[in-house]
Amino acid sequence: MIYYRELNLDRAIELRKDRDWLHQQWTRQHCRVFVLRDDKSLMRWRGIDAAVPEAIHLPQAEIVHLLEEFEHLVFLGSDQNGPLFALDVSAHEDDALQSCLTGGEFIDLRDVAWRLDAQDAAQLAYARGLVFWNRHHRYCGLCGSPTRSEYGGHMRRCSDSSCARMHFPRTDPAVIMLIEDRSTPDRPRCLLARNSRFPNRMMSTLAGFVDPLESLEETVARESFEECGIRVDQIEYQASQPWPFPSSIMLGFRARALNLDIVVDGIEIHEAHWFEAEQLREFGEWGDAGDYYCLPRRDSIARYLVETWMHEVLRD
Repeated sequence: MIYYRELNLDRAIELRKDRDWLHQQWTRQHCRVFVLRDDKSLMRWRGIDAAVPEAIHLPQAEIVHLLEEFEHLVFLGSDQNGPLFALDVSAHEDDALQSCLTGGEFIDLRDVAWRLDAQDAAQLAYARGLVFWNRHHRYCGLCGSPTRSEYGGHMRRCSDSSCARMHFPRTDPAVIMLIEDRSTPDRPRCLLARNSRFPNRMMSTLAGFVDPLESLEETVARESFEECGIRVDQIEYQASQPWPFPSSIMLGFRARALNLDIVVDGIEIHEAHWFEAEQLREFGEWGDAGDYYCLPRRDSIARYLVETWMHEVLRD
């Protein structure tokens, strides 16, 4: 499973441009709101020992006192239960939030996504991405004037009438690749590495952002060589994943190694090794207390690429 995909929402791309229509959605009986603070989402714990996270959809009546202006809302879309909005309360004091915090807390989506309902995870990711973009684009990048939210938070317009530039959310493309060694056919291996930003035990696939005027395949080849000194061919697309942490689309590939000597750059990559599938079965989980290497988080496409390769190899 690849998380954050296949969002089951009607985004109403044309209708959301109509301010009156958005107000109608806001006043509908079954309107619900996700509340976010500093990129964390309001959730509750349920089940035995309160160990299962659950997204909280608040009725608009419970958060309307937090809404200074309608433009501060982000319209996400509608599903069978009605309209869904998101509200960023990062600027509010703790006291103002007590009424909507009853029974809930602000939790980092990445820490619990794989334990959530798939649609809840996708909707929370969508909300996080749009709220982040709106919060970080309050000023025009061309003239520096304040911007105003329009289209339900899907566009911001410069408030200076002589500029009036329209700003839209951007998605940065990044490749992520599992590199395999098939030089010994009966003992295939894959390359995993530890980025300098990773916890000490976590190993993952290589990844990198696409440069201007660079194809995806060129990026795979360049990043593989820059980070680990590995040249590749047979670059094949596998799958993609929206990645709102904060604003990327991850494009997954598999590639064949042409050389086996690993030379890490020592800056972005601290260590890298070849692993057989049987070795990967001994890896721990991200966040556990083991001593051996651990796999990437369950919500990442890196995990999907590793597990897909491992299952194929073990099945063969």
